[in-house]
Amino acid sequence: MRIELESPNGDVIIESDVIAQFAGLSAIECFGIVGMATVNMKDGFVKLLRGDSVSKGVNVTVGENNAIAIDFHIIVAYGVSISTVAENLMSTVRYKVEEFTGMQVEMINVFVEGVRVID
Repeated sequence: MRIELESPNGDVIIESDVIAQFAGLSAIECFGIVGMATVNMKDGFVKLLRGDSVSKGVNVTVGENNAIAIDFHIIVAYGVSISTVAENLMSTVRYKVEEFTGMQVEMINVFVEGVRVID
Protein backbone atom coordinates (compact mmCIF):
# COMPACT_ATOMS: atom_id res chain seq x y z
CA MET A 1 0.00 0.00 0.00
CA ARG A 2 1.25 3.44 -0.85
CA ILE A 3 0.51 6.86 0.54
CA GLU A 4 0.62 9.69 -1.97
CA LEU A 5 0.98 13.28 -0.82
CA GLU A 6 0.86 16.25 -3.14
CA SER A 7 2.92 19.35 -2.51
CA PRO A 8 3.68 22.47 -4.55
CA ASN A 9 7.15 21.09 -5.29
CA GLY A 10 5.99 17.64 -6.44
CA ASP A 11 4.53 14.39 -5.17
CA VAL A 12 5.72 12.36 -2.19
CA ILE A 13 5.05 8.62 -2.11
CA ILE A 14 5.51 6.70 1.16
CA GLU A 15 5.23 2.92 1.28
CA SER A 16 3.29 1.58 4.28
CA ASP A 17 6.23 -0.76 5.02
CA VAL A 18 8.38 2.30 5.72
CA ILE A 19 5.85 3.58 8.25
CA ALA A 20 5.58 0.09 9.80
CA GLN A 21 9.37 -0.14 10.18
CA PHE A 22 9.57 3.33 11.74
CA ALA A 23 6.62 2.67 14.06
CA GLY A 24 8.10 -0.68 15.14
CA LEU A 25 11.48 0.86 15.93
CA SER A 26 9.76 3.67 17.85
CA ALA A 27 7.70 1.14 19.81
CA ILE A 28 10.59 -1.04 20.98
CA GLU A 29 12.24 2.05 22.48
CA CYS A 30 9.30 2.35 24.91
CA PHE A 31 9.77 1.13 28.49
CA GLY A 32 8.25 -2.28 29.23
CA ILE A 33 8.22 -3.61 25.70
CA VAL A 34 10.41 -6.65 25.11
CA GLY A 35 9.74 -6.70 21.38
CA MET A 36 7.28 -7.19 18.57
CA ALA A 37 5.48 -10.49 18.12
CA THR A 38 4.15 -12.51 15.25
CA VAL A 39 1.52 -15.21 15.70
CA ASN A 40 1.55 -18.39 13.66
CA MET A 41 -2.14 -18.76 12.85
CA LYS A 42 -1.79 -22.45 12.08
CA ASP A 43 -0.22 -23.45 15.41
CA GLY A 44 -1.12 -20.46 17.57
CA PHE A 45 2.53 -19.95 18.59
CA VAL A 46 3.86 -16.48 19.33
CA LYS A 47 7.35 -15.62 18.10
CA LEU A 48 9.43 -12.72 19.42
CA LEU A 49 10.79 -10.56 16.61
CA ARG A 50 14.05 -8.67 16.93
CA GLY A 51 16.17 -6.41 14.79
CA ASP A 52 15.12 -5.80 11.21
CA SER A 53 11.95 -7.87 11.41
CA VAL A 54 10.07 -5.60 13.85
CA SER A 55 7.81 -4.42 11.03
CA LYS A 56 6.26 -7.90 10.86
CA GLY A 57 4.59 -7.23 14.21
CA VAL A 58 3.09 -3.97 12.92
CA ASN A 59 0.17 -3.53 10.51
CA VAL A 60 -0.35 -0.14 8.89
CA THR A 61 -3.50 0.82 7.00
CA VAL A 62 -4.32 4.14 5.42
CA GLY A 63 -7.90 5.35 5.32
CA GLU A 64 -9.63 8.35 3.85
CA ASN A 65 -7.76 11.66 3.91
CA ASN A 66 -4.49 9.73 4.47
CA ALA A 67 -5.38 8.96 8.10
CA ILE A 68 -3.12 6.19 9.43
CA ALA A 69 -4.24 3.26 11.59
CA ILE A 70 -1.55 1.11 13.22
CA ASP A 71 -1.89 -2.30 14.89
CA PHE A 72 0.91 -3.49 17.19
CA HIS A 73 1.45 -7.07 18.32
CA ILE A 74 3.82 -6.84 21.29
CA ILE A 75 5.41 -8.82 24.08
CA VAL A 76 5.67 -6.94 27.38
CA ALA A 77 8.07 -7.36 30.27
CA TYR A 78 6.91 -9.28 33.32
CA GLY A 79 5.89 -7.08 36.25
CA VAL A 80 4.99 -3.90 34.41
CA SER A 81 1.53 -2.37 34.10
CA ILE A 82 0.21 -3.40 30.70
CA SER A 83 -2.17 -0.43 30.49
CA THR A 84 0.64 2.03 31.28
CA VAL A 85 2.94 0.43 28.71
CA ALA A 86 0.16 0.52 26.08
CA GLU A 87 -0.67 4.18 26.78
CA ASN A 88 3.01 5.12 26.61
CA LEU A 89 3.38 3.21 23.33
CA MET A 90 0.34 4.91 21.81
CA SER A 91 1.37 8.45 22.72
CA THR A 92 5.03 7.99 21.76
CA VAL A 93 4.34 6.32 18.42
CA ARG A 94 1.52 8.74 17.55
CA TYR A 95 3.83 11.72 18.10
CA LYS A 96 6.81 10.23 16.25
CA VAL A 97 4.84 8.95 13.24
CA GLU A 98 2.93 12.21 12.84
CA GLU A 99 6.21 14.15 12.94
CA PHE A 100 7.87 11.68 10.54
CA THR A 101 5.09 11.56 7.93
CA GLY A 102 3.25 14.84 8.42
CA MET A 103 -0.01 12.85 8.43
CA GLN A 104 -2.55 12.21 11.18
CA VAL A 105 -2.53 8.93 13.10
CA GLU A 106 -6.20 8.15 13.51
CA MET A 107 -6.01 4.96 15.56
CA ILE A 108 -3.46 2.76 17.33
CA ASN A 109 -4.44 -0.73 18.48
CA VAL A 110 -2.20 -2.71 20.83
CA PHE A 111 -2.44 -6.49 21.04
CA VAL A 112 -0.40 -8.00 23.87
CA GLU A 113 0.63 -11.44 22.63
CA GLY A 114 2.77 -12.48 25.59
CA VAL A 115 4.72 -11.66 28.70
CA ARG A 116 8.41 -12.38 29.11
CA VAL A 117 10.89 -12.06 31.97
CA ILE A 118 13.76 -9.73 31.10
CA ASP A 119 17.19 -11.18 31.86
